[in-house]
Amino acid sequence: MPRPSRTSGTSRTPALDRYAQRFLELKQELQNLEYFCKGTVLQRRMKCGQPGCPCHADPSKRHGPYWEWTYKVKSKTVNVRLSAQAGPIFKAASRQHRQLKSLLVRLERLSRTALQALAKKTAALHHTRPD
Repeated sequence: MPRPSRTSGTSRTPALDRYAQRFLELKQELQNLEYFCKGTVLQRRMKCGQPGCPCHADPSKRHGPYWEWTYKVKSKTVNVRLSAQAGPIFKAASRQHRQLKSLLVRLERLSRTALQALAKKTAALHHTRPD
């Protein structure tokens, strides 16, 4: 598959050059990503099972905070209790996953635009070539 900076033998246009440059910038952002994980990481405060405990009447008296990582596997929700040390690490990884998804959407959108421009330019060149 040709790289985005190549135009399959056709002369380059400023628009195609811009697309190629932006594509390379986005690829660089991908390389800067750290470890990632899908899902949501939250700090929660919980009610206990003791009926007389103040946590039932006053939300500020709830137990915790407890870190919880929630994600889906085959349409099933998975909840994982995390330690106080692991919670911030997984929260950062969850943010990295959102960044990854955002970058992939932007790369795909840019690729589609560049491919359409390249196809249009190639068709115009083949259409105007003398036989």
